[in-house]
Amino acid sequence: MAEQRSLLADYDGYISELFAPEDDALMSARAEMLRAAMPEINVSASEGKVLHLLARIIGAKRILEIGTLGAYSTIWLARALPPNGTLITLEINPQYAAVALRNLKRANLSQNVEVKVGPALESLSQLESASEAPFDMVFIDADKEGYPTYLQRALPLLRVGGLLLADNTLPDNVLVRGADSGVKRFNAEAAAHPDLITALVPVLRSRGIDGLLIAVKTGKR
Repeated sequence: MAEQRSLLADYDGYISELFAPEDDALMSARAEMLRAAMPEINVSASEGKVLHLLARIIGAKRILEIGTLGAYSTIWLARALPPNGTLITLEINPQYAAVALRNLKRANLSQNVEVKVGPALESLSQLESASEAPFDMVFIDADKEGYPTYLQRALPLLRVGGLLLADNTLPDNVLVRGADSGVKRFNAEAAAHPDLITALVPVLRSRGIDGLLIAVKTGKR
């Protein structure tokens, strides 16, 4: 197991160094999170680059992120926006939000990113009632038991043809018969949803294999 993790770390390091090198703002964001004793659960640099590319490919102008942490993934996503683009990110923890705001300021992205502090479902309700333009992309990376509810609440806010992304969608118990989790329910619901075309892509990380769910919204809803 230790040998396997070492090999994964080598592969992850190779991919990140070649395809997703971090600049000062990204490295400072990770350092700031460590100083604040925040959990090291943010996306990897290589996955951040994938998020960035997907946002660019669809020409995203409005992005919704559920789960900010220290804004590491937020920086990758926001950098794909045009100058007049907007990213709204939801964070329940005020201390984490404060770190995120500092990191966004350091990355010169404060003008494009709004950090909403509070329970995600409350913030989603506010977005629903605001009747603003739909989002081009939704990225979910928050409490895993909440994933099925976030799917239900976020999908109406996403435009037809927009992308729904979710991190950590290949949990350790995914192959355990009878095991239940919010992520397993989320995967099943996303795979069967009539308004989504969905794939689950394995993601290589230094700490193991995980998954990124990618779905495009179809239909008229």
